[in-house]
Amino acid sequence: MKKRQKLGLLAAFLVIALLAGCSSNKSGAEGASEIIYATAKDINDMNPHLYSGSMAAQGMVYESLVEHTKDGIKPLLAESWDISDDGTVYTFHLRKNVTFHDGAPFNAEAVKQNIEAVQRNAGKHTWIKLSTKLSAIDVIDEHTVRLTLDEPYYPALLELSMTRPYVFLSPNDFVNGETKDGVSGYNGTGPYRLAEHLTDQYAHFLANDRYWGGAPQVKAITAKVLPSGETTLLALQKGEVNFVFTDDRGADSIDVEAMERLTQTGDYQIVRSEAMNTKMIVANSSRSDSPVSEKAVREALWHTVDRETISRTIFSGTESAADTLFSSNVHYADVELQKRAFDPAEAARLLEQAGWLKEDGSDIRAKNGLPLTMKLYYDVNSSSQKTQAELLQSETLKSGIKLELVGEDSTSIAKRRSAGDYELLFNQTWGLAYDPQSTIAAFASESSYRHTTSGIPQAEELYRKIDEVMISTNEDTRKELYADILTIVHDEAVFIPLTNGSVTVIAPASLKGVSFKQTQFELPFESMFFE
Repeated sequence: MKKRQKLGLLAAFLVIALLAGCSSNKSGAEGASEIIYATAKDINDMNPHLYSGSMAAQGMVYESLVEHTKDGIKPLLAESWDISDDGTVYTFHLRKNVTFHDGAPFNAEAVKQNIEAVQRNAGKHTWIKLSTKLSAIDVIDEHTVRLTLDEPYYPALLELSMTRPYVFLSPNDFVNGETKDGVSGYNGTGPYRLAEHLTDQYAHFLANDRYWGGAPQVKAITAKVLPSGETTLLALQKGEVNFVFTDDRGADSIDVEAMERLTQTGDYQIVRSEAMNTKMIVANSSRSDSPVSEKAVREALWHTVDRETISRTIFSGTESAADTLFSSNVHYADVELQKRAFDPAEAARLLEQAGWLKEDGSDIRAKNGLPLTMKLYYDVNSSSQKTQAELLQSETLKSGIKLELVGEDSTSIAKRRSAGDYELLFNQTWGLAYDPQSTIAAFASESSYRHTTSGIPQAEELYRKIDEVMISTNEDTRKELYADILTIVHDEAVFIPLTNGSVTVIAPASLKGVSFKQTQFELPFESMFFE
């Protein structure tokens, strides 16, 4: 839903003050009183039970029952919980005296209404397997709610901790008791509330002074829509914005050199998270009309990727070369897999062996009259993806492969992925908190990577093992199943790893408390403050 939101006269006056601040030195790096961040795309529909909204923005407004941290699952809107011995019943004891932004009480009935609204739109949530396991949501008393699953599902708490869809919106915002066809407002329980939204221009968030965790010290946050690259850099230099960060598609608004120049002024700081995800190229094995459907072609592509050069020259060493889909520090992912190094000679050998030959003096290989040409889609708002695509185009050509580069916005690329309308595209794993279970569940999901995996010979075996691992209650069995799953997709080369990515923040030097959650999609703005 794209519309201007006005939530009260007070909010309007504060918005005017914010807009005035955008043209004054108050929003510059030093002496700032609010965070004004640049974003290459609009926050879009903030309905937390759907998927078009900005996850960073939704993370400020909405909350889940539990939170995933470095130390495991911790309480959030639920103070505690009990799990039945058979792993099918979860009883949550809710935090008291919590209200939504519109004053409505957060209680067990609100939890039930929200989760049931999500469940009634099941087709949108097939990527999250908990949606297929929940059989009942029962109110025990005002602050106790029980979730019943039809079978054990070990990632249940992890999936309840995610940015969406199992977060909570005021029931007053439901339309005819539903959220699947739109909502009338965006009132969550989080530390910030949406005050003003002008599509493709800006969105303003104001601190929730009644927040159960204590009112945030940064009282206003503005998301300002700007093209990435030079425009965003100039806006930072002029003080029109004072904060940028890696977006939820893994794209940085400005390149590494520009970041370094900003910090040299003394006005800005760079803060980087630990490795959060793996950047990769996704190969559509189901495209029988394309060379990408052949394993030998995908393996050859893998050998033409110079990851060390990408890490060193494009990311200045801030992202490390990745040899596998998940780094070994991801739970269940420390698996012995065949390493495919940068080796153009091996790429040429694989292609020759598979019958892809250079004929009539052509630089491009062909087989049965089909040229070895494929389209590679990249995010037009990501300068690093464009640079990587150009490097790959140059390297693959040396092996007789022609890549046609196509830049589109991230929303278009996501639609291509779910529809199977691609040969190759840039993407990334779901990242910490979501991996490996969410990325792996997405291998079988129609809305995610089903087209990527469905063309391989072991597709049905892969999907069966994915189903098995999600319901397994035995740790050793889970390890074996994950090892098998990772081996299958690695051997078939459908996910070609590039680098291990992280979240980068450029912030005023005076801003303290800049940190990261155990996810690449949200930032804890509520913990930040200006000196």
